[in-house]
Amino acid sequence: MTVDISDHAVIRYLERVKGVDIAALRAEMRSPALAVADEFGCKVVIGKNGERMIIQNGVVVTVLGKSRTVGRTIAR
Repeated sequence: MTVDISDHAVIRYLERVKGVDIAALRAEMRSPALAVADEFGCKVVIGKNGERMIIQNGVVVTVLGKSRTVGRTIAR
C-alpha cells in the first residue's frame, strides 16, 4: 500500500522545507491584465512567459506550459 500526498502537502513542503516563497510566486503570476481579462469573461490568459493561465469563477485554477493547448485544435 502506498500513501498518497495531497497538493496541499506538496505546497507546504515547497514552502517550509525547500524555502519557496509561495506569496512571491502568486505576486509574480498576478498582473493587471489578469484582472481585466477575468472582468471581460476570458477563460485563458497568456502570461509573460508564454504560459496559459486558466480562469474559472475569478480564480486561476491551473497553468499550462507553452506547448500545451486549450480546447479544440483544428487540423489544417
